[in-house]
Amino acid sequence: MQIARLAGALALVFACHAFAAPDEPVMLNFVNVDIDTVVKAIGEISGKNFVLDPRVKGTVNIVSARPVPRELSYQILLSSLRMQGFSAVESDGVIKIVPEADAKLHARVGNARRGDGDRLITKVFILRHGSANQLVPVIRPIISPNNTVAAMPQANAVVVTDYADNIRRIEAIIDSIESASAADSVVLPVKYASAIEMASQLNKLLQEGSTGAANAADGGRITIVPDARSNVLLVRADTSGRLAKVKNLLTLLDQPSQAGANVRVVYLRNAEATRVAQTLRSLLSGEAAPTAAASTPANGQAPGTAGSTKAADSNGGALGSTIQADVANNALIMNVPDAMYQNLRNVIDMLDRRRAQVFVEALVVEVSAERAQEVGMQWQSLSGLGNGGTSVIGGTNFPATGNPGILNVATGGAAGISAMAGSSGLTVGISKGTVTIPGIGQVLNLGLLARALEKEAEGNVLSTPNLMTMDNEEAKIVIGQNVPFLTGSYSNTGTAGGNNSSVSSPFQTYERKDVGLTLKLTPQISEGGLVKMKILQEVSSVEETSRNNPAGLTTNKRAIETTVTVDDGSIVAIGGLIQEAVSDGENKVPLLGDIPGLGWLFKYQQKQRKKTNLMVFLKPTILRDDGSARGLASDRYDYVIGDRQRQDSKLPLNAADAYQSSPAGGLLQQLQQSGKLPQPDSQRVAKP
Repeated sequence: MQIARLAGALALVFACHAFAAPDEPVMLNFVNVDIDTVVKAIGEISGKNFVLDPRVKGTVNIVSARPVPRELSYQILLSSLRMQGFSAVESDGVIKIVPEADAKLHARVGNARRGDGDRLITKVFILRHGSANQLVPVIRPIISPNNTVAAMPQANAVVVTDYADNIRRIEAIIDSIESASAADSVVLPVKYASAIEMASQLNKLLQEGSTGAANAADGGRITIVPDARSNVLLVRADTSGRLAKVKNLLTLLDQPSQAGANVRVVYLRNAEATRVAQTLRSLLSGEAAPTAAASTPANGQAPGTAGSTKAADSNGGALGSTIQADVANNALIMNVPDAMYQNLRNVIDMLDRRRAQVFVEALVVEVSAERAQEVGMQWQSLSGLGNGGTSVIGGTNFPATGNPGILNVATGGAAGISAMAGSSGLTVGISKGTVTIPGIGQVLNLGLLARALEKEAEGNVLSTPNLMTMDNEEAKIVIGQNVPFLTGSYSNTGTAGGNNSSVSSPFQTYERKDVGLTLKLTPQISEGGLVKMKILQEVSSVEETSRNNPAGLTTNKRAIETTVTVDDGSIVAIGGLIQEAVSDGENKVPLLGDIPGLGWLFKYQQKQRKKTNLMVFLKPTILRDDGSARGLASDRYDYVIGDRQRQDSKLPLNAADAYQSSPAGGLLQQLQQSGKLPQPDSQRVAKP
């Protein structure tokens, strides 16, 4: 029976094929014919090659009442196979007939073309306005049971695998949804309130405390963005219902303020309320902001504690606006219109930010060397005294500063001998007892006095002042003494007692000044990490020889005032002084002192060399947050605590090692290694 039906079907097909031209329609009549037989027949008609999966079994019924085009026969076969749960997959010129459940693994990726009908297609839909997670439940019911649909939230895309005709229907549905979502983006003006405040409140109400564009509990998306410049809300919602809800809430909240409702208090976290109030009042009035020197009013009122702005724009919006500073709470009290308040609030938020700080390490190095030499010989002859006749006395006398000459020693008696013994260097004298000089008395008969002195002195003064200050704030450190300087002497004349006698009361006036090391600077940080510093550095001292001077004290002063720019953490040399003083002196007897060799008996020489090298270095470090400031403070604190512990434990501590381990010692080593300062062995100044 089966063989007969197969033979009849084949005969019918071959007959139709034999008597029909290639472009003529054919009649298709298959009643309860096996699938493989029908596939073979359609292959002969359409000229396509088929491969059947072994699991493809069953019969089909295809009956055409009138002839159909040959190319339509293949589409009719696909429709009949789809009804049986099978699908055709085209690959490399061969059509595979497989179960529908496996066909989605071989589906072509792309768009559904005309004529694809019952072919499986995989297409990716990229959504611009809608939500992929929301769209999947909508289109899943219209997907064939054996085919798939999936959402990719990261790309907001939906991936669908289904028959081509169904893909076209899903595409039309998604286009309609996207068009509706795109239309739900509007601009809502805010008439009375602040757009930023309204956006914050609406986000909390509609999105359960989330900020910006976030998913609500039901999966919907609402985006509310404020535009402070035009005081409007930019709103986008997935559905028109959600957009209408936003509009209704905005209408209820955006109401005119009641009497006195324009008064607001803004607490500042970092900025100074007084300065911010001055800036805002100047902004509203259109005047320049007052400088720091002119910030105190003439009536003595604290700056910024009260003030109002009476300037009005073309609409009179600023008339009567008041901005006051509460110094105790570091807050601003503002009575301005709502629209103006929002603009001012943006300015306040930009000004009220944490200011960076600058930690400056300074190194002041002064290396000095001094050498002095004194060599001379003095003699005298007093042996002719007391002989009763004519006699000749004489000699050489070269009194040096601070050292007695031979005549002073001879006539000074015990005091002269004491002065000679207390003088520096080698002093040798030859004495022949005492003689009596008429009118003078008894003196020491000192025949020869020779003196030789060579003195060397070296010093290294190292100061390491450190200080921290905020950006654009002046900082000052003074290390020294407060010394009184005489400025004037006066005398008051009056009467005293019952005899009306005149009494003079003298008095003097003094002015105290700081003498020592002074470092004053104002840093300014740029966005690129550069530090611009206005610097005043001064080193002063009192001249010791002037302490007993009735005219007053004399001070030595070295000062540098400059402005430099340096990178964060870099070292800059802001000044240096190399000074050398040479002093040569010679006392001699004319002609006799110039005789080679023998002339040393008639002269006295003094030589002095003094050389000073002063260098000043600065190293600024920017501290932009609290963490970097705490790290720097911990480093200095650990050093101090460690030094204290060493002292408490009474351990032997080498002063040089302790200094090298300190922060100042580290900066000095860094300068020496970079070649900006000489190494310790080469710091001595060459002897003259």
